[in-house]
Amino acid sequence: MRDILTDVLAHQPLDPQESARRGGRPSLRKRFYTKAHVGAAADGGFALLLDGKPVRTPAKRLLAAPAQALAEKIAGEWNAQTEAIDPSTMPLTRLANVVIDALVTAPQPVIDEVVKYLGSDLICYRAGTPASLIERQAQAWDPVLAWAHQTLGARFMQIEGVVYAEQPPAAVAAASAAIPTEPWRLGAVASMTVLTGSALLALAVAHGAIDATTAWTAAHVDEDWQMGQWGHDEAALARRALRQTEMQAAADVLALR
Repeated sequence: MRDILTDVLAHQPLDPQESARRGGRPSLRKRFYTKAHVGAAADGGFALLLDGKPVRTPAKRLLAAPAQALAEKIAGEWNAQTEAIDPSTMPLTRLANVVIDALVTAPQPVIDEVVKYLGSDLICYRAGTPASLIERQAQAWDPVLAWAHQTLGARFMQIEGVVYAEQPPAAVAAASAAIPTEPWRLGAVASMTVLTGSALLALAVAHGAIDATTAWTAAHVDEDWQMGQWGHDEAALARRALRQTEMQAAADVLALR
């Protein structure tokens, strides 16, 4: 079967607004299948099937999930496509693609990137003024720092301003030990880390300390405060909504894995 994900996903901008910035409308492939469904369990997991035929990733591996519920969610993305296949509406498919092609065979580089985020984590950098922003940051972020200290044994410093300051190596090491090594969970944590700018928020979700909605809100404290002062940017909100679907996809992996 043709390499569907290479044709449909690999060469398409994930964000339609990015396509607009490049000077054109996204070129979407016409839907060519009738139904997506999930195959029976096999060594590769629960495979996605399009009209009974298996789907391959860009690296020509079987697109399959380790849990049936997760595979059904991926199939749901394909069934939700209408006349054209829009990759921006298929975050679980894209995340599965990354996990299968990259993390299954080489997880360590991704773990190392998450560790780097721990060294300069968003929730450690605090405003000096105004008082209303300081309070919002404390309400959203202090419970996560307290969880990291009490549960992981990782005491991170709070830093006023945005100038980089090194965190205690012992704190980074303790939190690093909580990064999952199983490829699907690692992929979800890595995705959340990049989306929120905080490995600590991602780890708190992965370990059940907070839910994904709480983490998403916490990641946008500064942005929301700014919008409260200066008004909303509709384009920025649209981009944020697209990123939130990525966050939910990662949460689904953690929940259904």
